[in-house]
Amino acid sequence: MRKSALLTGLLLGALFTIPLIAIQFLGDQWFGAPFGPYDVFDWLARVLPGDIIVRSIEAMVELIDRFDLGETSQAASQLKKLSALGMFFGGGAVVGTALSVVLRRLNVRLTGYAQVLPGLLAGLAVGMPLVLISRDVNFSATTSPTVSAAWLLGTTLVWGAVLSWSYYRLFPQPAVAPDTAATTASAPATEPAAGPQVYAEQINRREFLVRVGGAAATFTVVGAGVGKLLQERDERQYLKRIRRNRAAAEMMPKDLPNQDDPLEPAPGTRPEYTPLEDHYRIDISLRPPEIDENEYELRIEGLVETPLRLSIDELRENYEPMDQFITLACISNPVGGSLTSTILWTGVSLRDVLADAGLQPSATHIKIMSADRFFETVALDLINEDPRVMLTYDWDGQPLLYRHGFPLRIYIPDLYGMKQPKWIESIEVIDHDEDGYWVERGWDKVARMKATSVVDVAAVDESVVGEEGETLVAIGGIAHAGARGISRVEVRVDDGDWVEAQLREPLSETTWVIWRYDWPFESGRHTFAVRCVEGDGTRQIEDTQGTFPDGASGIHRLTREL
Repeated sequence: MRKSALLTGLLLGALFTIPLIAIQFLGDQWFGAPFGPYDVFDWLARVLPGDIIVRSIEAMVELIDRFDLGETSQAASQLKKLSALGMFFGGGAVVGTALSVVLRRLNVRLTGYAQVLPGLLAGLAVGMPLVLISRDVNFSATTSPTVSAAWLLGTTLVWGAVLSWSYYRLFPQPAVAPDTAATTASAPATEPAAGPQVYAEQINRREFLVRVGGAAATFTVVGAGVGKLLQERDERQYLKRIRRNRAAAEMMPKDLPNQDDPLEPAPGTRPEYTPLEDHYRIDISLRPPEIDENEYELRIEGLVETPLRLSIDELRENYEPMDQFITLACISNPVGGSLTSTILWTGVSLRDVLADAGLQPSATHIKIMSADRFFETVALDLINEDPRVMLTYDWDGQPLLYRHGFPLRIYIPDLYGMKQPKWIESIEVIDHDEDGYWVERGWDKVARMKATSVVDVAAVDESVVGEEGETLVAIGGIAHAGARGISRVEVRVDDGDWVEAQLREPLSETTWVIWRYDWPFESGRHTFAVRCVEGDGTRQIEDTQGTFPDGASGIHRLTREL
């Protein structure tokens, strides 16, 4: 019977956690309530040891790359969401099992409405931590803290009550049979009552499970289905907003600065300028913060003569705007990966803003705090030496979207994205250095971009005829070395010699370079490799290294049957 209780509890926990997830998802999409599975996942990502997080990131990127699951940032986001749902589902199944085993072992006998009490206690034990976790890590819920807490507690209490009620339906309370009641009453107290036990309620377990399973499935389909429709509606509105802002933008990169360069990219090379909707994004939370622009102020405080409170409009109106075409890359990007993009950034010089605050003599660093609790420290020497360091409020000629850091993010040339906070709320001027969010978790403190080059395509379907009548296949891709420039790209086919490729003029000194090599076609299976040289003659690191702790390195290769 103990084994039966364990399996039944596991089944009930799993069965009712699925609609719990679906209903909370519906609340999230419908009126902005917290979503427990995502909040628990985000909380774990913050409290688990750094080496566990690092191994998880590396395993996820390797999985995406090995099975070609799509663009890395989007695939990683989906995998993290699936992991969050899986963990929450597993936790619900465990709670259901524990409740069933405890009730069976203690032989708790309850009748009527009292049968839901153990489940309410279990729901409370789950709901209260959810409330505290959500308050700590949820930055996207639009409901008030009171409503959010009531939503989480309400859904988990109902879930627990249904668990307990279902347990008592499957394990009815034993009662004494009527024909033995008198005998029992007249028997000496020291003698055990004789006669068979009967159940207060006889029920077919299979029939009951079918019924509750059908009800759970109905709630799941309705909750998940309607929630998904609302999610898809929001996604369509998001893309419409991009198109609408693009059409209304005053400053748009319609004509790229290198449009007159005669070298055309090899057909199939990634776009030289990344569409805003395709720009990669990696966040520490499953859902980005949504900040009200009307209430937003950038706080600049600490070791300054004049603390500042600046709205986005004040940043736009009081400082000279600066535009830069920039290639940004994630430190978790493997060699040849897709966690890198190029777009037009617009903002103001951070050096100018800090000058208005007036730095005290003891100031050496700034600490940047973000709405998602991300933080990073930047040396004032770096800011003073490089006027390109800027507070950015526009991408692609339009205000930052909330998914990409609205209302404000920073750009620091030559550094990976892990050093560049988004959703910036405050800048504190301090007199010492501190480790940033990812540095605390084991990643490199400097995080300087490594030179890298990638073979995007061997355009065999669009071959051309050379001057001597030979068939030429365009091999192409990108090369990037942060803000240090690219002076040379070399290509090798199979075990042949390294041959210099042609370079297209870059969009700016801080973007990637498009390269092309027209290869004399030979049928068969071929491997194309590429390497690059930085602007000062420094060669790309050819030794293979993974992304942790300071970024990947190695030669990228593309093998094709032609």
